[in-house]
Amino acid sequence: MARWLFLALVFAAADVAAQQQPADSPAALQAAVSRLGVFDSAARVEAARILRRAPAEVVVPILAAAARNQGDEYVRYRALTLLSGFPGPTTASVMAAVRGDRNDRLRTVAFGWYEHNPDPVALPALIEAFDRETSEFVRPALTRALAAQAGDPRARAVLGPLVLKGADFFRGSVIEALGEYGGRFALADLATVAELEGPLQDDAITAIGRLGDASQVALLARLQRTAPQPVQPTLSAALCLLGQACDETDRYLKDTLAFASTSTGFQALLRGAVHGQGMLALHRRKGALDVLLDAGVAAKTEAARAPIVLGLGMVALKQPELVMITLEGRRDLDETIRLFVDGFDMLAEDYEEERFFAAVRRAYWAASEGSARRRVAEALIVKLEF
Repeated sequence: MARWLFLALVFAAADVAAQQQPADSPAALQAAVSRLGVFDSAARVEAARILRRAPAEVVVPILAAAARNQGDEYVRYRALTLLSGFPGPTTASVMAAVRGDRNDRLRTVAFGWYEHNPDPVALPALIEAFDRETSEFVRPALTRALAAQAGDPRARAVLGPLVLKGADFFRGSVIEALGEYGGRFALADLATVAELEGPLQDDAITAIGRLGDASQVALLARLQRTAPQPVQPTLSAALCLLGQACDETDRYLKDTLAFASTSTGFQALLRGAVHGQGMLALHRRKGALDVLLDAGVAAKTEAARAPIVLGLGMVALKQPELVMITLEGRRDLDETIRLFVDGFDMLAEDYEEERFFAAVRRAYWAASEGSARRRVAEALIVKLEF
């Protein structure tokens, strides 16, 4: 009790001192960093908002120091996540320093950063880390960091054999990453997995579709005759990505979403339909994201709504620009943004959400006053509380 009272007094004193400084002064920003780990959720959110809005030249050194040296491990993690939204040499240096840190959360953020900032010079260190990383929370992020450099033979040599061996959880992350980062070198093995009913079949079919190799059309068409019902939406979407029957797929997925979200006992089919529709949305198929948004707004039960908002959250984290473009044409802005709010809450992907926030901030400042883009960006900022 005495320790918590002491900490409360320390934070209170820091707050008083900070309130006597400009909001973007070093003292105020240091106080905000100290509040990133407090119990009060509203205080943590507000602290992050202050730090995101501070001038980079002032806040970056403060966040970098906190990520490296702060005594509270959670504060280190939050500081590093916020730092990732400020590109530059300091951020790169800190990410390199913490990629071998004892804190799983810091390693996850660092590897997530390398996914989106691939560096051939860092590849040997990432491969070395991959050989010893066992955390089920960290390894998928490291897998994606390697897959982002799938054009390099060194990354291919590490990831290629893992399509067919290892724990399903880790294989799934490899298969997904190869599909998103052009891993055509693994097509034969992906086809082998796609033919086997089980937890990885859907992942492999998705990857094959995303890789866009028309030589796989016959395989997917054959699987349509035998695959379980919940996998059929993914097969249809994958075939569309390979240039086959897209108009029919649009109608099928829309109708399946409507049926599965209003009928009991079809949760697996609903998840499959959401996934297939999300595949088309990420491929920027015209109207695909609107179909998901319409289904989410129309959902009457939590059982129907939850898979849809989860799918929408995943689309948003991968393509913030697509979300903003789509929302510009929506009249139900408040309702649709609420879907993304709930999706982010379910995903709890702090680093990827920070990337989304950074993209929205850039869009806000780049858009002209009174434009649809600025209106949407402002609504996202307010509703998502960043």
